[in-house]
Amino acid sequence: MTKNVGLIDKTIRIAAGIGLIVATIGGALPVWGWIGIVPIATGLMNFCPLYSVIGIKTCKN
Repeated sequence: MTKNVGLIDKTIRIAAGIGLIVATIGGALPVWGWIGIVPIATGLMNFCPLYSVIGIKTCKN
């Protein structure tokens, strides 16, 4: 897995994922809000499988 997620992308992914999970725990979103785990995981791993398929790379390597 080569790194394909840059710093800004990583920050947005983690923030959005946390937001989804917090909203789900707070009752504002139904169970599907737990999908926030996916952007958190891809942000922490600096790798997005969809980016590799499409050919997008937001990091500076």
